[in-house]
Amino acid sequence: MKTAKRVNHQTQPKRLLELARKALRHSYAPYSKFHVGAAVLASSGKVYAGANVENASYGLCICAERAAIFQAVNDGQSEILAVAIATDTPAIKNPCGACLQVIAEFASDQTMVYVTGASGLPLGRSWREFLPLAFKFSKK
Repeated sequence: MKTAKRVNHQTQPKRLLELARKALRHSYAPYSKFHVGAAVLASSGKVYAGANVENASYGLCICAERAAIFQAVNDGQSEILAVAIATDTPAIKNPCGACLQVIAEFASDQTMVYVTGASGLPLGRSWREFLPLAFKFSKK
């Protein structure tokens, strides 16, 4: 997957969801058949995409959201402005707790999370609405 695409802030949710849907095609989910793609907008304006990757040993699986965020961090990014998540299920599926905790680590108070299912109808909320009591250390 390519990284470092730039997204215009006016069209951000729509474009990020398109990139998440594109990343969904790279999902490797032979066990659960639950395919997820994600796109993360870093504060630099760069976008990073990721897809979930399963393993026969379920504990070794990685979610799409974390795959995308870890790509951003490995590219030197430390703040995310938005996360878009796409699934191939009819209904919208929220991010799991582990992904929300990772989002919290790199989010600002304004960071948004957009989710969509196969219907294409998006839902956008602040990450804090998904995880209001996130575990955080103060960064001193």
